[in-house]
Amino acid sequence: MQKSKFGAIVLLVFVILAIAAPIIAPYDPSEIIEEEIQGPSLKHWFGTDDLGRDLFSRTLYGARISLTVGIVAVTIAILIGTLLGALSGYYGGLLDALIMRFVDIMLAFPSIFLILTIQVMLTPSIYNVMIVIGLTSWMGVARLVRGEFLTLRERQYVEAARAIGCSDFRIIFRHILPNAQAPIIVAATLGMAGAILTESALSFLGLGVQPPTASWGNMLMDSQAYLMDAPWMAIIPGILILVTVLSLYFVGEGIREITKS
Repeated sequence: MQKSKFGAIVLLVFVILAIAAPIIAPYDPSEIIEEEIQGPSLKHWFGTDDLGRDLFSRTLYGARISLTVGIVAVTIAILIGTLLGALSGYYGGLLDALIMRFVDIMLAFPSIFLILTIQVMLTPSIYNVMIVIGLTSWMGVARLVRGEFLTLRERQYVEAARAIGCSDFRIIFRHILPNAQAPIIVAATLGMAGAILTESALSFLGLGVQPPTASWGNMLMDSQAYLMDAPWMAIIPGILILVTVLSLYFVGEGIREITKS
C-alpha cells in the first residue's frame, strides 16, 4: 500500500508539472539557447542538448507528450477491449468463438513488430502513435472482460434483470459492466505504463514523435552520440521514463490489492 501511495504521488506531481509546463519551463523547448552543449548548472538545471536547447524545458514538455500518448492509447484499447470482451462473454456461442479467434490471431503477431510495420507505412506523428498503440493493445483487456462477464452473467441480479424484461444493452452496460470495472481499471493502469514504454521505443527508433517536438523517447534518441561526453542527455529522460512506469505499476498493484480485499 505504501508503494501505491508513493506511485500515486509521483504521478500526480508529473501530471501537474506537465500541465503547468508553459508556466514552469524557463525556455521554449525548441529554442536554441547555447552555442554548444552545457552541463547541468543554475542556468540550465538539466543542462542542454547537442543543439543548445534547455533540457529542463524539454523534459517538462516531453512529459506532456508521453503522458498524453499513454492516456489516449489506453483509452482506445480499453474501449475496444471492453466492448468486444463484453459481447463475447455475455452472448457466448458463435460470437464468442469468432471474437476470441480474432484475439488469438492478433496475439500471434509480436506487438512491437506489428506496431513498427504499421508505423513504417504511415507518416510518423503523435496522433498515429496514439492510435496505433491503442489499436494493437486491446486484446488482453478483451480476454479479461470476457472472463469477468462469463462469471457475472450467471449472477442472480442478472437473472432478475432478464426476468423483468431489461434489454441486453441495459444488462451489459448497467448491471454487469459496473461490477467488472475493478480489473479494467487495473488493466488500464498497467496498459498506460506499456504505452509510454512503446512510445519511447518508437521515438527512440525515429518512428514515433518527430523532432522538434520533445518527448522522452526522442530525447534518448538524440543522446546516442553523446553518451560519453554528455551523459545527462540520456540519464535524465531515462530516469523519468523509469520512475513514471514504475509508479504506474505500483498504482496498478495497489488497486489490485484493494479489489481483492
